[in-house]
Amino acid sequence: MRLEGERESENVEDRRGSGGFGGGGRGIPIGVTGGGLGTVAIILLALFFGVDPRVILGGGDGAPPQSQVTESRPAPDAAQDEGQRRFVAQVLATTEDTWTDIFRRANRQYNPPNLVLFSGGTQSACGFAQTAVGPFYCPNDRKVYLDTAFFRDMERKLGAPGEFARAYVIAHEVGHHVQNELGILQRVAQERRGMGEAESNALQVRVELQADCFAGIWANHTEQMRRFLEPGDVESGIGAAAAVGDDRLQRRAQGYVVPESFTHGSSAQRVRWFRTGLESGDIRRCDTFSTDRL
Repeated sequence: MRLEGERESENVEDRRGSGGFGGGGRGIPIGVTGGGLGTVAIILLALFFGVDPRVILGGGDGAPPQSQVTESRPAPDAAQDEGQRRFVAQVLATTEDTWTDIFRRANRQYNPPNLVLFSGGTQSACGFAQTAVGPFYCPNDRKVYLDTAFFRDMERKLGAPGEFARAYVIAHEVGHHVQNELGILQRVAQERRGMGEAESNALQVRVELQADCFAGIWANHTEQMRRFLEPGDVESGIGAAAAVGDDRLQRRAQGYVVPESFTHGSSAQRVRWFRTGLESGDIRRCDTFSTDRL
């Protein structure tokens, strides 16, 4: 990715090293509740990208997990920390420019989200944000939450290296903010009332696949405006989308797949919708809610 000389977003809130939960080798509260397949699904969220599941899939009371285990990490390198912050701020700035332009063309105003960088854990309006949940968007405070340690896990655990793979993560979460701006998340929350678990999960898959498509829209428009892509970048993004498919993550974690428990879509679906946005650049092509073919 060519980001040299690009501006940095002013909407980054860096809480790393602020003395909260986790970070710098401190204990990180990580916990799950429930049992059976539900517990497995929650554990898998450590590798997912998406809206905080407590908000979209139920709960959302802001309560920390009831059971906790302690995990320690070495203190981050200051120079690496600054490099990661700059990268995140520059990518976030490109999302601001892209969506501001798209909204303006539709005679709408885009209000960009804040992005919170944290180490280990921090408080959000959706409850306690922790590394184990992975990057997520909280519609209650309109913020994206990201522990950049997840980037290391992407490369080492998921086999999804590269700057563009990391940028895809950010663009996907910003895609949820775009959904919030358009009122989509609110309508989904209304439709979920009274739904069974399987039906609710199926609706959530459509939410996530649309965010993947919006990430592709971002890449398409940013490339047109900046020519920021380098050889291998698109493949890196596609690899990241495939790496976080529910089927691949479940097979890796438990050795088998439970399609009715999917909340983000299969690897093939995530790649398909990312490519739809990337190749078309047309937000109208990202209607995952009215199609029979995901």
